Amino acid sequence: NKEPSGYLDKIIDVERSIYDGVIFQSEVERSFAEALDRREDVKLFVKLPDWFEVDTPLGKYRPDWAVVMVDNAQEKLYFICETKGSKDMSKLRLSEKLKILSGKAHFSALEVPYEVETSAAELSPERIRAAWRDGTDNS
Repeated sequence: NKEPSGYLDKIIDVERSIYDGVIFQSEVERSFAEALDRREDVKLFVKLPDWFEVDTPLGKYRPDWAVVMVDNAQEKLYFICETKGSKDMSKLRLSEKLKILSGKAHFSALEVPYEVETSAAELSPERIRAAWRDGTDNS
């Protein structure tokens, strides 16, 4: 009997998630999940399921991650994160860029920080919190 391999080669084992494994769709996502899992300041992360959708004028948008981090004072920070190969929005397809902007507006209305990142090494609770307070766009 042959094991199904559709998802098996797209799952990595993790410890800081609600599941033992995380499905990834790209090498950027795989690297991001592995790095999140190694960080002491990341208390929990989850790859958002396919049913988690944000309605946008261009159709459904599915953000990648929900993350819980702590800062130096051990204050928790909950946020949504989209992973991309580049933060340069001009390199994205127009529809993808507009969905990201719609997602950012959606989570802003819910008072949930939203970040576009290329690497988990760039994440900083202090930077995310400061950008959120200032209303600046780090993405």
